[in-house]
Amino acid sequence: MDNQRAVLAVVLSLGILLVYNQLFVPAVAPLLPPPVSQSSGGAVDSSGLATYVPGQISAMPVVPVQLPVVSPEREGRDVVVESDLYTAVFTETGGGLKSFKLHNYKAQLDGATGAKELTLQTAFNELPLYFSWGSDPTTAQVPVFEADTTHIVVMDAAKTLSMKTLLPSGVVMTRILTFHPNSYEIDLEVVVGNSSTEHQVQGAAFLRLVNQPFESNMNDRFLFTGPAQFAGDTLDQFKVADLEDGKIEKVGVFDWVGYEGTYFMMALIPGGEQQTVTYQLLNPLDKKVSTTLSAGPVVLGPGNSKSYTYRSYFGPKKLEILKEVGFNLSEAVNFGFFDFLAKPMLYLLNLLYKYIGNYGIAIILLTVLIKGAFWPISYKGMKSMKVMQKLGPKMTQIREKYANDRDRMNKEMMQLYKTYNVSPVGGCLPMLAQIPVFFALYRLLMQTIELRHAPFFGWMTDLSAPERLFIGFDLPYLGGLPLLTLCMGFSMFLQQKLTPSPADPTQAKIMLFMPVIFTVISVNFAAGLVLYWLVNNLLSMLQQYVINKAPD
Repeated sequence: MDNQRAVLAVVLSLGILLVYNQLFVPAVAPLLPPPVSQSSGGAVDSSGLATYVPGQISAMPVVPVQLPVVSPEREGRDVVVESDLYTAVFTETGGGLKSFKLHNYKAQLDGATGAKELTLQTAFNELPLYFSWGSDPTTAQVPVFEADTTHIVVMDAAKTLSMKTLLPSGVVMTRILTFHPNSYEIDLEVVVGNSSTEHQVQGAAFLRLVNQPFESNMNDRFLFTGPAQFAGDTLDQFKVADLEDGKIEKVGVFDWVGYEGTYFMMALIPGGEQQTVTYQLLNPLDKKVSTTLSAGPVVLGPGNSKSYTYRSYFGPKKLEILKEVGFNLSEAVNFGFFDFLAKPMLYLLNLLYKYIGNYGIAIILLTVLIKGAFWPISYKGMKSMKVMQKLGPKMTQIREKYANDRDRMNKEMMQLYKTYNVSPVGGCLPMLAQIPVFFALYRLLMQTIELRHAPFFGWMTDLSAPERLFIGFDLPYLGGLPLLTLCMGFSMFLQQKLTPSPADPTQAKIMLFMPVIFTVISVNFAAGLVLYWLVNNLLSMLQQYVINKAPD
C-alpha cells in the first residue's frame, strides 16, 4: 500500500469520525432483574413486580401524630434550604423540589441570570422528589403537607425537614429530608402509615423526576443528554429518540437512576430493594422526560406502616465529587470507548491546573507532555515518510515499467523497500497509535465540567464553548471571528508544507484541502479542544523541522 494513500485514508477517516462522534457512545448490555430478596417477603409475578402478601408485611405501629386540619385548597408554603453549595426551595404542595440553584455554577457566562438552576418544571406532580403512594404520580391527588419549618441553614451539621399530611384514604404520609453540609446529597425517607383501626389499605410507592435539558449549547449536539441508570457494572443511557415509541421499563436493584446533561445530573439512589424504573417522553418539543421509581405493592393492616428510603444527588458531573458520593455515580462521567485513557488525562489536567490556575495553560502543558511521550515513534514515522518521498521517482519508474504486470510491480516495490530498509506504512503507524489519545482528549475537552466557563485569556472566556472574537459587527452564521480556529487551520497548512508531499500530484492537491475541511468541522468545537489541536500542530511542525534539518 502506498504510504501517501494510507495517510490520506487515516486523515479522511479521522474527519468522518469527528463528525459522527455518536459512534463513541459505548454499547450497553440489557439489564436483567435480580431475584427478590427473601427479606421482603414477596414473590415476583409475570410483570416483574414484587407482589406482597399482607400476612408477610411486618407490623410497624404508626406513631400517633397531631396533624393540623389542612384544607386541600390551602396554598402550600415554600421551605427554603440554604447550604454552602446550593439554595433549595421545597413546596408544601406535593412536597417536591421547586428550585435548586448551584452556588458555584452560573447559568450564563456573564452571570446576569444568576446561579445555575436545575429544576425546570412547574407542575407540582412533576417536581423532583415528588412522592405518591397508592396511585401513579400522574393520577394521584396532590396533597398539601405541613412542614415543621420554612427556613433551614445547613452549616456544620446535618439538618432535617419534616413534612406531614393525611390523605383522604386515611394514610398518614411523613416526608423526612436530611441535608448534609458541603454535599449535594439529600436523603429522603417517606413513612406511609395506615391510621385506621379497622381497615387495611393497599398501594405502591412512586418517586418521580421530570427533566428536560439543563442547558443548550453546541456540545449537546455531539454528547449524550437524557435518562440513564446504573446497575451491577452496566451503564444504560436512553436517548430521547428511544422513548418516542413508548415507555421503557427496567426492573432490578439499581445503584442509581436519573437524568444526565453534559455538565449536570439529577440522580435518585434507591434504598437497595428491587425497583421498577419507568422512562417516558412527556413532550417531544422540549424533550421533557419522566423518570419514575416504583416499589412493589403492599397492603398495610390497621395501625401498620412502611418506610421507604432514598438518596438523591443533584449537582455537577465532576468526577472527584461523584467518587466521594459513591454508589457508582462516577460512572456517569463517561468519555466513551477510550474512557480508560481520558480519565487519567483528566486527573493530570486537574493536577496541572492546581499549580497553574489557568485551564488554557494546563491544556497546553498537557499537550506538550503527551507529544513528548509520543516523540520517539512520531520521529521514526516522520523519518520513514522522508525516505519514502525520496523513493518517489523510483516508485514511479517501477509503476510505469510494469504497468501491465501487477505481480512483477509488487515484487519490485517490495525489493525497493527492503533495499532502503523502509516500510510503506511506516509513516502511518505513529498516527494510528496517537488516534486513541486524540479521541480520548476530544471527549475530555468537549464534556468535562472543569472547562465550563473557564477562561483562557482575552476574548477566550469559556473553554467549553466555541471561541469568537467580536470585531464590531456580526459575521453571517458565525457571529464573531473564530480566530483560534483559523490559526489552527493555518497551522495545519504550514505543517503540510513541512511534511513530505505525496508523489502523486492529485493526492497532493487533495491533502491541501484538508486544513480547510478540518477548519470547517472544528469551527463550533469547544475552544479547549481547538487549543489542544493548535498546540499539537505547532509541536508537530517543530518535530518535522528538526527531522528535515537532520542529516540523512
